Amino acid sequence: MTPEDFAALLAPEGHALLDSLRDYDPAQELAVATRLRREHPAALVSAALGQARLRQRAVAKFGAEDAGRMYFTPGGAEMATRASVASYRAERLAALGVRSVADLCCGIGGDALALARLGIRVLAVDHDLLTVAVARANAEALGLADLIEVREADVTEIDTAGYDAVFIDPARRGGRGRIFDPESYSPPLSWAIATARAAEFAAVKIAPGIPHEAVPAEAEAEWISDQGDVKEAVLWFGTAPGEIRATLLPGPRVLATSDPLPDPEAGPVGRYLYEPDGAVIRAHLVAEVAQQLGGRLIDPTIAYITADELRETPYATSYEITDVLPFGLKRLKALMRERGVGILTVKKRGSAIEPEELRKKVKPQGPNSATVFLTRVAGAPSMLIGSPTKG
Repeated sequence: MTPEDFAALLAPEGHALLDSLRDYDPAQELAVATRLRREHPAALVSAALGQARLRQRAVAKFGAEDAGRMYFTPGGAEMATRASVASYRAERLAALGVRSVADLCCGIGGDALALARLGIRVLAVDHDLLTVAVARANAEALGLADLIEVREADVTEIDTAGYDAVFIDPARRGGRGRIFDPESYSPPLSWAIATARAAEFAAVKIAPGIPHEAVPAEAEAEWISDQGDVKEAVLWFGTAPGEIRATLLPGPRVLATSDPLPDPEAGPVGRYLYEPDGAVIRAHLVAEVAQQLGGRLIDPTIAYITADELRETPYATSYEITDVLPFGLKRLKALMRERGVGILTVKKRGSAIEPEELRKKVKPQGPNSATVFLTRVAGAPSMLIGSPTKG
């Protein structure tokens, strides 16, 4: 989609056409396109259908109401911050007393929208002409244009001195896919950190796989998950230097420390197994959860916690373990057949076996369900069989 195609979508004809596709079925796209091209230019129909598909995909991130009014680019829809995460971050900034933010590398405007909804004034900057047009249209569509100034510019040339805080979300994807070297981000992470250091408050969004040794000493590092899925990491400046956080949404539920515990000891598998949330694992806070649970690791290199008593925690999912066995496909098949297991959930950590591959080989049948963990126990390939605890 070109900027000209997008401008046509915003015109009355394009707007009406897009509204007519609110509930369209992508499986019927050929028939719908053929019908619409009798009444509208082919380029406009193509742009509208593409936008309708993106809106449907964006419901998972933005909810049906907002996604149905917003505009997207394919890359922008994929890289935009999930609304729940953007809202949480905006609330943190608002709690710091922030009333204005320079949002650098704003993309389609997901974070700017969340900030503006809290009454925070935003300068949203991106270098891509189409992306800027989409961000501006989103501010208009959600009634937030009075609080969001969208500007096409090189973010490295923006003077942020007049803003209470800076938010930077460097592009981590290129023409060949995901970028793993932080200095290959656009702009580079070193520039983002230098800019953040100069601000009173700042947040830099980064990939959750960033090595802990790459976190600046004066930054707070936060790993965020939403409904169990790790979404991002953030370097905060001006908040709590040296602090490490795992934040779980919805909630938020926050596990934080400035003095991480040493790795917990490993020991025999007890009655219960705990699978820490991904944000806890990324933040290297498994030891803190193990201490809360009175637990131990099943292996020094595996982030599964085991304990003999069941304790509630928001930071891990608990399972009652019935069997601890050396790995063996024939034994697992026989056991699942004997117990009438037709719903088999396969989880793995420290195993090269793919869950779907194992499920196909086991061919579970029957009315019962079970969970099998493919992992290592004291260095040995093992199978732990059990089920989620109730409550």
